[in-house]
Amino acid sequence: MLGLLETFTLHPEQLNPSAILPVLAAGVTREAIRDAFYVAFLFNTYDRLADTLGWELPNQAYYAKAGQRLFKKGYL
Repeated sequence: MLGLLETFTLHPEQLNPSAILPVLAAGVTREAIRDAFYVAFLFNTYDRLADTLGWELPNQAYYAKAGQRLFKKGYL
């Protein structure tokens, strides 16, 4: 599946049924492939927007605090 997502992201011109068939043969459902494409598409979009617009990441202390909050309260 990761190889398919790599092709989807870096070489979309090579994406064709023959790239998907091995993933299906490995037991991954069409729905799971579709969902993975949706997630990859959104991640790639956000990543490219961040690069283009020069978005800055918060400092490391933010991630530690946010992680603790998510662990205690979950996604609200």
